[in-house]
Amino acid sequence: MTTAPPRVLTVAGSDSGGGAGIQADLKTMLALGVHGMSVITAVTAQNSRGVQGAWELPEEAVRAQYRAVVDDIGVQAVKTGMLASTVLVETVADLLAGTDAPVVVDPVGVSKHGDALLAASALDSVRTRLLPRATVATPNLDEVAQLTGVRVEDESGMRRAAEAILAFGPRWALVKGGHLPAGSGAVDLLTDGGEEHWLRAPRLDNRHTHGTGCTLASAVAAGLAKGLTVPAAVHEAKEYVTGAIAAGFRLGAGIGPVDHAWRTRGQV
Repeated sequence: MTTAPPRVLTVAGSDSGGGAGIQADLKTMLALGVHGMSVITAVTAQNSRGVQGAWELPEEAVRAQYRAVVDDIGVQAVKTGMLASTVLVETVADLLAGTDAPVVVDPVGVSKHGDALLAASALDSVRTRLLPRATVATPNLDEVAQLTGVRVEDESGMRRAAEAILAFGPRWALVKGGHLPAGSGAVDLLTDGGEEHWLRAPRLDNRHTHGTGCTLASAVAAGLAKGLTVPAAVHEAKEYVTGAIAAGFRLGAGIGPVDHAWRTRGQV
């Protein structure tokens, strides 16, 4: 009998276009050799041009999905994404409190197209209830500003951003610098307040980057589920995402997705 691979649970919204959200998470997990499972928090009508509609699921549906997976199958890591509302943020935070596994929190606020995916009224619950549960929090610079008020314009500002995120209680902050001005490269900062890891990659000339944040957070969770340390999991995730961005492809009339299968594309 084949031994089951490490198990990772994503708690996030569905992207009908397949580039981000639950769909990106599960593709990433498959590509990185773990078994992906899901708790769907919201359903979006979404394509390459943006989000046309979003409907959050009832609290009891989210709780039932989570308990069904964790109580029977178990998890080696959990990743959270779009949680939509205060009720769902607090529901998920309570569920995480009783789960003995590393947690990667992607504090999703807006989509790649600028569409709101989190109610403004839920921000305080993210700060006080969700981030303290995180082994790693993975905000981009817009989410840092939304959560902390710190606006980052250069690499030195990323340290201030990380300090502000860590003040909410996650063990590690991974501040993503992809929104820095052109010329900065694709630089991210991982820190626990003591050690620092700067992760650098070339800034790629490819606009098809839908799902980047979801993919990175899921890749980190996959690494943690496989027993890697946080720095090792993040370095592996950065390498995977850089390749996926390089291979991103046009889909529809707008922004296409990263290619989650870039390592095996063309191999039969």
